[in-house]
Amino acid sequence: MINRAVPALLIALGIFFLGIFIKAGIDNFANRDRVIAVRGLAEKEVMANKVTWPIVCKEVGNDLPAIYDKITKTNDALTRFLTSNGISQDEISINPPEIIDLQAERYGSRDFAYRYNVTSVVVVTSKNVEKVNELIKRQTELLKQGIAITAGDYNYQTLYEYTDLNSIKPEMIAEATHNAREAANKFAADSHSNIGKIKTANQGQFSIENRDPYTPYIKNVRVVSTIVFYIED
Repeated sequence: MINRAVPALLIALGIFFLGIFIKAGIDNFANRDRVIAVRGLAEKEVMANKVTWPIVCKEVGNDLPAIYDKITKTNDALTRFLTSNGISQDEISINPPEIIDLQAERYGSRDFAYRYNVTSVVVVTSKNVEKVNELIKRQTELLKQGIAITAGDYNYQTLYEYTDLNSIKPEMIAEATHNAREAANKFAADSHSNIGKIKTANQGQFSIENRDPYTPYIKNVRVVSTIVFYIED
């Protein structure tokens, strides 16, 4: 009897544990679709660390060599102003002048006072944003030297950039993930469930925009991460 009972007991135990494993597998399969997708936002204000400042001057006249001489003197004066105020020569570039010959315009009016309209651009590209901002405010000092700076030209806008995104990425991704988990936990608490492991995560793209139209040198960095969590009872 004992010899027969032992195999029977082993078979029974095997069936019992097999049932447990099958149930666990079915539960696991059933719970695979129980997920929640949430978004986590992270934002950070940073100062621009690069500025490109085009200084635009225009000259008109009928004598092209005379205009060229005047532009050369203007560019020299601008360079002296910049270098004497902390801008290095390597941060300054002078673009070739843009010349419009109104007499050569096919469809233009022939009623003009001057034949030539010449635009000269001196470009400052620097990582010293504060220094350049200071000089932008002081550019009216050039009027004393007879130099008129052209402002408001859409083609020559001062450009501020933030180029050190990689240094703040890990911190912002961690913050976005934390905010996403908090949102998921709130949802789970309201539905009397628990948040499990992460199923999928999408970091999302970083965006860098001006904080507002009046301080373009202050940037708002933003990222939204989308994370899918498993839900458990």
